[in-house]
Amino acid sequence: MTEHGAREAVARTARNSYGRLLAYVAARTRDIAAAEDALADAFAAALRRWPETGIPDSPEAWLLTVARRSAGRATRSAGHLAAARPVLDLMTEEAMDRAPVDFPDERLKLMFACAHPAIDRTVRSALILQTVIGLDAARIARAFVVQPAAMGQRLSRAKTKIKAAGIPFRMPEGDELVARLDDVLMAVYAAYGLGWEVPGGVAAGRMGEDLAGEALYLAQLVAGLMPGQPEPMGLVALMLYCEARRATRRGSDGAYVPLAQQDRAQWDAAMVAEAERVLTAAAALGRPGRFQTEAAIQSVQVQAPRGQSGNPKVLAALYDFLVTRWPSLAAEVSRAVVHGAAHGPERGLAILDAMPPDRVTGYQPWWAARLDLCLRAGDGAGAEAARKRAIALTDDASVRSWLAGRG
Repeated sequence: MTEHGAREAVARTARNSYGRLLAYVAARTRDIAAAEDALADAFAAALRRWPETGIPDSPEAWLLTVARRSAGRATRSAGHLAAARPVLDLMTEEAMDRAPVDFPDERLKLMFACAHPAIDRTVRSALILQTVIGLDAARIARAFVVQPAAMGQRLSRAKTKIKAAGIPFRMPEGDELVARLDDVLMAVYAAYGLGWEVPGGVAAGRMGEDLAGEALYLAQLVAGLMPGQPEPMGLVALMLYCEARRATRRGSDGAYVPLAQQDRAQWDAAMVAEAERVLTAAAALGRPGRFQTEAAIQSVQVQAPRGQSGNPKVLAALYDFLVTRWPSLAAEVSRAVVHGAAHGPERGLAILDAMPPDRVTGYQPWWAARLDLCLRAGDGAGAEAARKRAIALTDDASVRSWLAGRG
């Protein structure tokens, strides 16, 4: 086994199984930070040993064994009486099963533990993104439009709180389960959004995983766990609508293609049909929510004739409902765009101008929307100023090229 081959195997295992491994170890140590350290030790050991010994038949089982031993040593060295039980649990597991081929997916337990009411509400979804998805603080900070240092401090405090409060890693039941649902869904939605930003949907997070695909899988897990709740179904439908047209977001040369100009014949019809079915089932439960509303917006857009983005007045009404009940920067910017299409660009610009300047000055979609509306309004100077700012705020070369060519 070459060093390169071993590194590829470690990266592949991290990409496919990091969240499951961390959830499994954390559920037993009851300490997320310690589980992260133990897993880091295990991956480092794999990088040292696999080039010499070869890749084990079950890389996940090998990593679990090393991580559990590392966690056990760390806990024993801490010398705290209260730590005795996790150590005994780990030692018992190793004695009973030294080479497990399969291990249960504990990520749902970890997600709902991170959404415990003892954790600050502002960090619950971010904590899920880091522990279950494996994103670093900088990318999470970008998703929540905060400074990376501040986000890092919040995440550290939350992990300490989980350990100090002895929050159990188990699935809550009844009202407790429902009370934590919003934070879990928001984390999954944020993960999907980060994956959606990346052309092709890959290489967005730790070691190049497909964040969008992982987020869809987790949403489907939650929907399956809670069949009587409409919002998980709404989120699944929303993601399916977006995934159905992923392949058409870029041209053959990699150029950005806006929704109205995408080749609808290449959209995944089966995925759209499944999205419609799931959204209809959610609506039948009679409790509209944020994700059902966003899925309904996607439904209107995918049913629009070629060259259009959907009936602007219907979309404006849906965005009004969305922003009134579940306000967000992204929704407010989109509302400005559809109002501009439905009622004239001046209406859209007025909505943009009413947003807090300190929140939008570094928000690229706001400047891209302003460029679009200024062009429609015939405001050349305003369009150029918005164009420069929108281009400066995106890392995507194809989006920069598209913005530069708009006129």
